[in-house]
Amino acid sequence: MDMTVVAYIAYLLVAVPLTVWVARTLGTNGFHFIKDVFDGDEQLAQAVNRLLQVGFYLLNFGFVALWLRTGDEVGTARGVFETVAVKIGAVLLVLGLLHVLNIVVLNGFRKRGRVVDARALGAMEPPQPRPGQYGPQPQ
Repeated sequence: MDMTVVAYIAYLLVAVPLTVWVARTLGTNGFHFIKDVFDGDEQLAQAVNRLLQVGFYLLNFGFVALWLRTGDEVGTARGVFETVAVKIGAVLLVLGLLHVLNIVVLNGFRKRGRVVDARALGAMEPPQPRPGQYGPQPQ
C-alpha cells in the first residue's frame, strides 16, 4: 500500500474521533456557561448549544477534509508520522481557536445581557443632584 494512503488513513483515524470528543466535551460542559449567558433559560441554552455543536462539527470536519491532501510524496514510516503530526497539530490549533472564539462571543452576549438588565433595573441611570447640593440654584 502507498505510504501516502497510510498517512491519510492515520490522519482520519485520529482527527475524526478527536473532533467528536472535543465537540461532545464542549457541548456537555459548555451548556452551563450558555445557560448563564441566557439568564437560566434552559430551552434556549440547549438550542444554542446544539447549534454551536453543529457549526463546530461542520467547520472542523470541513477543515479536516480540506487539510487531508499532502503535496509531498510520503515514502517512509517516518514520513507518515511527520505528515500526520503536522496535520493533527493544525487540527488541534483550529479546534482551540474555534473554542476561544465561541467563548469570546458568548462572553460578549453575557456582558451585553447584564448591561441591559442593569439598565432595566435603573442601575445605569446617573445619580441626580439634590437641590442645593452644588450651591444655590439659578432662578
